Amino acid sequence: MNLNVNCKCLDKELAGWSKINTKQLSLRFKYKETTHMVTSFHALISRILNIPVGQVERTIGLLGEGATIPFISRYRKEVTGGLDEVQIGNIKDQLDKLTELKKRKESILSSIEEQGKLTPELKKRIEDSWDSTEIEDLYLPYKPKRITKAEIARKKGLEPLARIVMMQNERDLPARVAAFIKGEVKNAEEALQGARDIIAEWVNENEEARNAVRNSFSHTAVITSKVIKGKEEEGAKYLDYFEFSETLNRISSHRLLALRRGDPACKHFSRHDGLPGPVETPFREGTGRNIRPSIDSCRRFFQAPAETFHRNRIC
Repeated sequence: MNLNVNCKCLDKELAGWSKINTKQLSLRFKYKETTHMVTSFHALISRILNIPVGQVERTIGLLGEGATIPFISRYRKEVTGGLDEVQIGNIKDQLDKLTELKKRKESILSSIEEQGKLTPELKKRIEDSWDSTEIEDLYLPYKPKRITKAEIARKKGLEPLARIVMMQNERDLPARVAAFIKGEVKNAEEALQGARDIIAEWVNENEEARNAVRNSFSHTAVITSKVIKGKEEEGAKYLDYFEFSETLNRISSHRLLALRRGDPACKHFSRHDGLPGPVETPFREGTGRNIRPSIDSCRRFFQAPAETFHRNRIC
């Protein structure tokens, strides 16, 4: 009787051991599969976290073998060089981000290559970059799009007119526009509006323009809050923020946290009035006035992404 009980207990222990080791073997196999990918991340993570590359490499090795963060920090100090749980966790987070980013880059390169538009220069820029924002900016002109106003204008044959307007050197623009009034294009204003829609998309997809807006936003944007009507009593403890405004690059962390906690008693948002100089290129007389509406329409393209970019950085 005792023998049967002992055998059953032994069976349970063996079953448990089998499950644990199957999991460990799976983790190790997964690690070996991605070793070639991970190796290139050691130096990058080292620079980002300011941790010696050797410590990063050995820590990633332990993580790849299935060791947990608490286990590594407590029992593998001699391997990691004494890294604590926070540092090991940061290494793991960076490794996960870079691994996902590498997969994203591969997907982007494949998409552009399928379109037959992948140049050696573009490929090198994407492969060399580990900034997700920069990579998405590079991909934006090649990203499959839903039907937009610019796409509709292209189908009407207005892209050549957009190039003419964009060059700003046409002396008799009305005569050139007249050549495009045919088919679905009923008049000169419709032709020019289609050209402006195309130009607006070009500006939005321009990497330099997007970076200029982000940089300007970081220096001149204003974060404001205003109490929602009828919620004065509910949000009484946020009285200081019922009518509040401060530049984004000067706001203190505790004020920003208070604004975040104040929702939905107070609504707050970032605001940036006016596009920066590098985007508003010099306009020549005549055709220049046809570009300005295109630049103005870019505000709807630029505003939300710029707000999201900086909100993610500071919140």
